Amino acid sequence: MITDTFGRVHDYLRISLTDNCNLRCFYCMPEEKYAFAPAAKLMQVEEIETIAKLFVAHGVKKIRLTGGEPLVRKDAPKILKSLGKLDVELAITTNGIRVDEMLNELLEANIKAINISLDTLQPEKFLKITRRDLFHRVRNNIDLLLKHNIRVKINVVIMKGLNDNEILEFIALTKNNNIEVRFIEFMPFSGNQWTSNQVFTLHEILLKVSSEYDVIPVEPEPNDTSSRYKINGHLGSFAVISTMSQPFCDTCNRMRLTADGKLKNCLFSKDETDLLGALRKGQDILPLIQQTMKAKAKALGGQFSGVFENIDASKLENRSMITIGG
Repeated sequence: MITDTFGRVHDYLRISLTDNCNLRCFYCMPEEKYAFAPAAKLMQVEEIETIAKLFVAHGVKKIRLTGGEPLVRKDAPKILKSLGKLDVELAITTNGIRVDEMLNELLEANIKAINISLDTLQPEKFLKITRRDLFHRVRNNIDLLLKHNIRVKINVVIMKGLNDNEILEFIALTKNNNIEVRFIEFMPFSGNQWTSNQVFTLHEILLKVSSEYDVIPVEPEPNDTSSRYKINGHLGSFAVISTMSQPFCDTCNRMRLTADGKLKNCLFSKDETDLLGALRKGQDILPLIQQTMKAKAKALGGQFSGVFENIDASKLENRSMITIGG
């Protein structure tokens, strides 16, 4: 098992396949013209498999592939095939654009659940947020996944004045679709222009939903990062990831591997460990993994408290979200 000094067992690994993306969401990518990492600096297929096998051998039960956009990698089918053979729950977070092109590979990798990042149900606003006119393709691909009985979660980063007025529209999606809509509080990362007054909190989201529906809390699952809810008569459900207003660090079981092979013990950790460099030198990387996780802070990377209104984002030391992995 991989543990930290607070007794938390880490059995969930998120692997970023690339920092590249076919969208340009302003809160994730600092600017339109972005210098992506050259392919040689990224983990290659065999390296991803080697590292993943080591984690699985030491207790990892779930692996989630992220990006950037993981499906833009030309060798994504090889990675899916390789990791699909491991004795682990394999999941993926994607913007949904290439789902139709990669559906067979996703099914063959035995992926049962896919998270789709979608921050608006309005095509014009989608273009504003992502700088790409691809809304209808994403919506069609969500329907495609549902037809193939793949569990779908829709990740919605909620920001005041941008899309908080669409919360009830997203809830309406859960009426006749077996979808979990996950509202995510806006978080600070390098270059994303975060300010505390943009955060739409768990409390505010529940007030909005409760104005229209009777909300029923759902018993949390082990290591849940979200507060989950049901509405009577709805096939689907919704949840809130309240990183800023009500952090859930006490039961965190996650580790993050960036596309260039750096291990982060927390989304907000400023330190990271170069597993890929050590692997390429023929070193045993298990001690590096264990040391990194032993160094994990109790909460929020040790960079700020749970009082998000007091955060000075300019003083945080971290990467941009796209180079960490969603």
